[in-house]
Amino acid sequence: MGEATLTFAVTDDDTALAVGSGSLPVLGTPRLLAWCEAATCAALEPDLGAGETSVGTRVDLEHLAATAVGGRLVVTARQVYADGRLRRFAVSAREAGPDGTPGRLVGSGEVTRVVVDAERFLARLG
Repeated sequence: MGEATLTFAVTDDDTALAVGSGSLPVLGTPRLLAWCEAATCAALEPDLGAGETSVGTRVDLEHLAATAVGGRLVVTARQVYADGRLRRFAVSAREAGPDGTPGRLVGSGEVTRVVVDAERFLARLG
């Protein structure tokens, strides 16, 4: 089962104020979710066939602690369930220590993705 870990630095563009989810200059929950989804995509990528991609279908995310601009997060996605095209991932985001090791838990949850044929998926939109 797939797993991926990505590291992100919080910038002014990632704040709740910048993404429209609040008025404070701290990491916005929509950006945290985007980073968690990026980790699930990275975890799933090696298992995709030619022409395949995945789409997110369900999210359950707890944003547990604030992160200031300049902070760094280590985001991990680990596949915990697979059934046909459906994939479910446990996700976590932790503050990155000075040496890059994960520290305090900032967010955790679950992201569900479905593997699709990219061309067929897009053709249904037209």
